[in-house]
Amino acid sequence: MSSTKKMSNSAKGLLLAIFASTSWGFSGTLQQFVSQENNIPAGWFLSARTTFTGIILLALCAIIYKGRIFDVFKSVKSIMWLVAYGLFGLAANMGSFYIAIQQGGANGASTATILQYLAPLFIVVGALLFKKELPNKIDLLVFVIALAGVFLSVTKGNLNELSIPMISLVMGIISGVTAACYVVLPKEIGKDNPPLIILGWGTLIASFTFNLNQPVWVGVPHLSTGGILGIAGIIFFGTIITFPTIIYATRFTTSSAISLIDAIQPVITFIISIFWFKATLNIVEISGAVLIIIAIYILQYSERHQKIDELL
Repeated sequence: MSSTKKMSNSAKGLLLAIFASTSWGFSGTLQQFVSQENNIPAGWFLSARTTFTGIILLALCAIIYKGRIFDVFKSVKSIMWLVAYGLFGLAANMGSFYIAIQQGGANGASTATILQYLAPLFIVVGALLFKKELPNKIDLLVFVIALAGVFLSVTKGNLNELSIPMISLVMGIISGVTAACYVVLPKEIGKDNPPLIILGWGTLIASFTFNLNQPVWVGVPHLSTGGILGIAGIIFFGTIITFPTIIYATRFTTSSAISLIDAIQPVITFIISIFWFKATLNIVEISGAVLIIIAIYILQYSERHQKIDELL
């Protein structure tokens, strides 16, 4: 393959990754619109989102992969991993993220997105706690930078003032932890099953949990046209279009490059929130957000080079 063609493929992969990250950022602001402007209860919204998304994804998988969609149920071990992914990854992440946005006021979507973006850092912390791995200099540097960024983002530099309510802050941090679970838990079953199938079943499992609490057919809120379009947009831009796009992007560029592009997501959410919800962000909060993005960039960049060094 010529160098020109390689560059062309790499550019195509990066453009696809940019589109996916932009879609996710847009989905975050749509969740703020649905939760705050349309006042749709978290219980019903989460049941509706996961139910319809799970059904649509599995229908697509049945067309693409046919009978292979049931391969994930061939062993008890894979079933347990799938259930853990659906409950502690998808359900916990979607629930905490939505509540963080709903309770966060004008800055809800942007702050929740920044806190969720800490997921790679929580993966490192998990490795330190459970695998007893000693932190290296890069990990310590990233941890300090990220903590400084979170401090500036949520306090505006003043310990006596929070830029968002405490419940939103707590749920935002939980969404970051569960986003790390979302990445780690499906790895074992991902070796033998296409990611889209795992996502489809995981989302449907999450929907069972939410429907036990609030069935989608009970207590349906009054939905305006904007509310219906908002929910449809979240399902489409937040899951159905983005995940396959990321999978397709890996055909043209590396997963590490794609993960670095993911820094666009909180930036997009910031920009849209400022124009759509009149969010007010001062220079201290913006500086905090930039520090968090820099910290995760350093972490992912160092991991990419470590993997390259291991191959040499």
